[in-house]
Amino acid sequence: MAEITDSIEVPEPGRSQDDGKARRGKRGKKGPLGRLALFYRQIVAELRKVVWPTKRQLSTYTTVVIIFVIVIIGLVSVIDWGFTEVVKYVFG
Repeated sequence: MAEITDSIEVPEPGRSQDDGKARRGKRGKKGPLGRLALFYRQIVAELRKVVWPTKRQLSTYTTVVIIFVIVIIGLVSVIDWGFTEVVKYVFG
């Protein structure tokens, strides 16, 4: 039988292949101010991706939400009144 001479070395869990010689790239270790600046830049980049609604869309969405909240308040109030009447009748 032929022996297999080629092998793939797998690093131990928790260790990198280059034995602790970490390369510093864009995401290398930075000081607190560097990390804060990176965080701020990432926030700004994400906010640029947001599709902001127009004034008309915003007023429409706001109106729909307010109407929905009023309807839910009315529904909960009616259910609460009904339970109150049932409890008055049972324990009354």
